[in-house]
Amino acid sequence: MAYKIGLALSGGGIRGISHAGVLMAMEELNIKPEIISGVSAGSIIGALYADGYKPLEIAQMFEDISFKKMTKLDVPAGGFFSIAPFARFLGKRLKAKNFEDLQIPLKIVASNFDTGVPETFSEGNLLKPVIASCSIPVLFVPQKIKNNYYVDGGLLKNFPVSTIREDCDLVIGVNVGPLVAKKYKVNIMDVAFRTYHFMFRANTLADKALCDILIEPENIYDFDLFETDKVMEIFDLGYQKAMEVLKAKGFH
Repeated sequence: MAYKIGLALSGGGIRGISHAGVLMAMEELNIKPEIISGVSAGSIIGALYADGYKPLEIAQMFEDISFKKMTKLDVPAGGFFSIAPFARFLGKRLKAKNFEDLQIPLKIVASNFDTGVPETFSEGNLLKPVIASCSIPVLFVPQKIKNNYYVDGGLLKNFPVSTIREDCDLVIGVNVGPLVAKKYKVNIMDVAFRTYHFMFRANTLADKALCDILIEPENIYDFDLFETDKVMEIFDLGYQKAMEVLKAKGFH
């Protein structure tokens, strides 16, 4: 099936709120994605938008959350934390239970931990693939779907442009994944994040080249993956950058 405009949303923790800012700019410029592809944080924002939520509503939804509220310590069950509290949080807000119930077609990428390949979900149960796509290995417990375990889609494909490229005339890509790895301390969280930074950066390059329009909010890397108290600042970075890029491309 051919779509005029497709939107690809990268992973990037709370920096993914920038995706909602981009979506608000797109709405104001009357740019409507006909299909969305998302990984990790991008899968969350993509699912909520495809479910009918407005961009500002999505950002405000995450204003009062914190890492502690959305996770629980869960050693030694395959990860340091369970993501179950966040799954309940998101499950209560998603009106659509299946991909087929969404207002906009959606593709979610998660990494099959058994086969070592990225897989794209676009039908059936919606919540499970979204949560799997967000489950950073070691930090979070892998998610079981049917007979396989899945972890963060960003592990193998942090920028899911290729999943919709052939089906779209125009692809807008929003990348909020790390380009640089910041200073770090030798502790489990910082070492894990630095490792993921390098992997995510490496596997986005090919997909960046596939975009017709690439939006990478400036100064987004000043925010940590779970810095939830800066939600509206992050939202505004996405909005401002999208306005700048899209207007330069002739949208008004």
